[in-house]
Amino acid sequence: MPNLLNETSFKNRRLLLKGLGIIPLALGYTTARANSMQACELSFRHTHTDECLELVYRRGEIYVPAALAKINLLMRDFRTGDVVAMDPAMLDILHEVGNRCGSHHFEIISAYRSPATNSFLRRRRRGSGVARHSFHLEGRAIDVRIPGVDSTRVRDIALELGLGGVGYYPVEDFVHLDTGPVRTWGPTES
Repeated sequence: MPNLLNETSFKNRRLLLKGLGIIPLALGYTTARANSMQACELSFRHTHTDECLELVYRRGEIYVPAALAKINLLMRDFRTGDVVAMDPAMLDILHEVGNRCGSHHFEIISAYRSPATNSFLRRRRRGSGVARHSFHLEGRAIDVRIPGVDSTRVRDIALELGLGGVGYYPVEDFVHLDTGPVRTWGPTES
């Protein structure tokens, strides 16, 4: 006669082990779900208008439309008042730079530029430092600094990310970031 107690005990142990094997999967799913809903926050002060903004612009993979509208208004061409939709990928670059610098508070020197403003700046600076086909014209570029963080550190972190263009302007003390091709300009040594 077969030993039913041992067979039952063996089956129960197998079920228990299978059940325990599911726990890490469930915990992993819960952790992944929690991470996918992570709030991505940014804080800004525009140096020309002194306007400030602090908000969550993305939750997980979903951009917050009301937040993007506020960001677009803040990053408008302050000379003309023209507003354009800023590239959300630019915000993601800022967020990642902020993560690595330990601060998500950015001072905006320049963001969107209308064609009229870009032409004006090119004439004023005799073309030096202002591209004819600037990514600022498309809402894909921003010139920033992070208070309390050396701009060379911001530049170096942005270069490490390799997510777009990085220009460094030491005299003016700001870093240009854009969502264009990976490239760099300005001094590379501190």
